[in-house]
Amino acid sequence: MKLEIDTDKGEIVVDGSFPVDLWSDQGFKLLSDLWVKAGWNQKHVYTFTWFGIPIIQLPEDMIRYQEVVCALKPDVIIETGIAHGGSLVFSASLCKMLGKGRVIGIDVDIRAHNRARLEKHPLIDLITMVEGSSTDPAIVEKVKAEIRPGETVMVVLDSDHSYAHVTAELEAYAPLVTPGSYIVSTDGVMRNLTDVPRGQPHWGDENPAQAAIDFVSGDPTYVIEQPAWAFNESTLLDPVTHWPDAWIKRVR
Repeated sequence: MKLEIDTDKGEIVVDGSFPVDLWSDQGFKLLSDLWVKAGWNQKHVYTFTWFGIPIIQLPEDMIRYQEVVCALKPDVIIETGIAHGGSLVFSASLCKMLGKGRVIGIDVDIRAHNRARLEKHPLIDLITMVEGSSTDPAIVEKVKAEIRPGETVMVVLDSDHSYAHVTAELEAYAPLVTPGSYIVSTDGVMRNLTDVPRGQPHWGDENPAQAAIDFVSGDPTYVIEQPAWAFNESTLLDPVTHWPDAWIKRVR
């Protein structure tokens, strides 16, 4: 795609077609989609911390995520993929502020220095770490054993982003999600990154968003539903996100 941006005229021309108003919702989407791709390629999300721990997430996604957590007030947040632990701490800090909830993090390899840092963190009492493959039946059963009857459960998938692995995670953890809550299949932005230097051609089909779409198509218990914004005085409707088609809501 070729974008010609003329700030003097206030327009964007896409592939030589009729100009789009630069200062419109459509203009913002064209620019923000390009910004997301360029930012991903330049590792923009590798520049943030939360409460002293690196968090490899797009800030807008985390703000939207906290809106959902604030409204839902889950008892348990299950997260696959720990990495440095910033997302675990982010979720734990929300639980702390809400006065409710705890976090279970799963990773196939919790590195010793990351574990040690998390174990010293002031919010560690709200965090349980489970080492092992998130799709290993024994690990899934171990996580299930941490959930008490009647608790509201939310799940965030952020480990191996291959289609097969995300599909297996959806099948394993979606049944733990309570009606009205969500399982979030993160980083579906991969499908839009096939043409960037750090992207891969096969990501067009091999991505978490496609796994989510295919999962809900085979199970009417769940739908893909972007949570409504809690506040919006703009005319915008689309998020700037690394998580397209990520929010899978259990509707029954």
